[in-house]
Order: sequence, then C-alpha cells, then structure tokens
Amino acid sequence: MSSLEEKIIYLSKVKIIALILGSIIVVVLGAWFLSLDAQSIESSRRFNSPTLVYGIGIVSIVLFGLSGLFGIKKLFDKSPGLILNSEGILDNSSGLSAGLIPWSEVMDIGEYQVQKQKFISIHVQDPEKYANNGNALKRMANRANIKMCGTPINISANSLKIGYKELLDVIQEYYRSSRSNT
Repeated sequence: MSSLEEKIIYLSKVKIIALILGSIIVVVLGAWFLSLDAQSIESSRRFNSPTLVYGIGIVSIVLFGLSGLFGIKKLFDKSPGLILNSEGILDNSSGLSAGLIPWSEVMDIGEYQVQKQKFISIHVQDPEKYANNGNALKRMANRANIKMCGTPINISANSLKIGYKELLDVIQEYYRSSRSNT
C-alpha cells in the first residue's frame, strides 16, 4: 500500500463534550421518570404503566450514564481515534474500540444504521476473536453487535474529527488499496 500514506484521525473534543452533555440530559430525565409516583403515571393519558416508565428511567440512566462515562474518559484520551495504514485500522474511537484490525482479516466494509445513526461495519474473518476482547460488558455489547449487523466492529464518526461520508470513503480507499496489493 505504498500509494497511501498513514492517515491519522483525531478525536473531536467538541463532539465528545456534546455527547457528555446529551448523556447528562438523558440521565436527568431518567432520574425524573424514577421520581414520579405511580398514581400520577397511571392517571396519564399516555405511558400510563408505572413499570414501563420506571423501566425507561432505569435504562436511560444505565445506558446514557455509561455513555457519559465513556465520553469523560475519551475527553482526556490523547491518542488518535483511528489510524489507517498499510497494516490495517487501529481503532480507538469508542468504548467498543477493536484495537488493531489487520487488512488481511477484513472481509468486507459495510454500513449499518440504527435510527439516524450510521456506522461503518468492518466484517472480519473471525468475529469471535474481536467479540471476546475486553471486560464482560464490552463482550456482551460485541455479541449484540454481531447479532444486529454480523460483526462486532462498527465505527461511528460521532467522536472523530471527520464526517461520516468522508470516513467511509477513506476506509474504503484503504481497503481497496490493501486488496490490490495482495
């Protein structure tokens, strides 16, 4: 891959701060849901199930609390979010970062979308190798990613100093270049 120089994509502190602020707002809303008394919930025209409202509150606090903690950790992370070179992709862009993904293990580059959130899916020869990395929570999330989109490696531009389309184009360019040199 001599024609392409190493590409370093840094974490965006602005995007990470926005992620943290959004997480705080959702955690506060979740706490407010938990503070509602059952009678006021039941008398509501909409969402009149206390179990549903409390469940949403708990899920909001847990998921967005973890997201906020990830954001705080990444805010102080000085290492790049992604490095692309002739060896592969070094992913440090999220709480589910895969680390080094050699081009020789990459089978395909795809796209996956949840609501309006787009991800670049890196399909590898041995998904289990990447799914088994990290602590129990990360392994559980990796397994959920495999069930949803067929791979544990999904990269978002949300925390990076690059837009989604440009990121997709760069990753595809490096992938194509790695294939032409094999």
